[in-house]
Amino acid sequence: MIKSYNVLCHSSIKIEADKTIYFDPFRIKEEFHDANYVFCTHSHYDHFSPEDIRKVMKKNTKLIVTKDITEKAIDLVGIENVATVEPNKEYKLDEIEFKTTYAYNRNKDFHKKENNWVGYIVDIEGEKVYVAGDTDNLEELRDIKCDIAFLPVGGTYTMNYKEAAQLANGIDAKIKIPTHYGEIVGDKEDGEEFKKLLK
Repeated sequence: MIKSYNVLCHSSIKIEADKTIYFDPFRIKEEFHDANYVFCTHSHYDHFSPEDIRKVMKKNTKLIVTKDITEKAIDLVGIENVATVEPNKEYKLDEIEFKTTYAYNRNKDFHKKENNWVGYIVDIEGEKVYVAGDTDNLEELRDIKCDIAFLPVGGTYTMNYKEAAQLANGIDAKIKIPTHYGEIVGDKEDGEEFKKLLK
């Protein structure tokens, strides 16, 4: 059972269960050194930050990354602790089962589909956690089923809060949490506006 989940800032997420899992650690303020797994959605500096990964990693921390990050990830934790992923696949790493989802922009060049960047649906002790990564509201995401969904709402590089609410209302998720706003892009109010539009 998940003990806690927190958006630390921007798209940096920490989940504590039997294992401690981070997604896209960024602007980490303390030396935690408690990560069993670190999932990175893509190579942009606010999603793959070696400086921040060093603050959460410990001996044998495993990194799950996209192909364009693989070499840098190996430099951090060694080749035996790196798993490389691509979109729309199913994986098992140790006892952790997860799927990757598509994450891209339809009409902008910030996150191209051909980059093969990802979101994740991770089964954490029987609860499915969806971390969308930097994406628009895509047809490929409409059939997602999960317990907790973390969705970007800040616009510019991702869907805005209205588009994110449309996606949130269309997927099967018990809890829907906004990310990627109020820091680098998006206003602090975007999270509240997203909440108002949820069914």
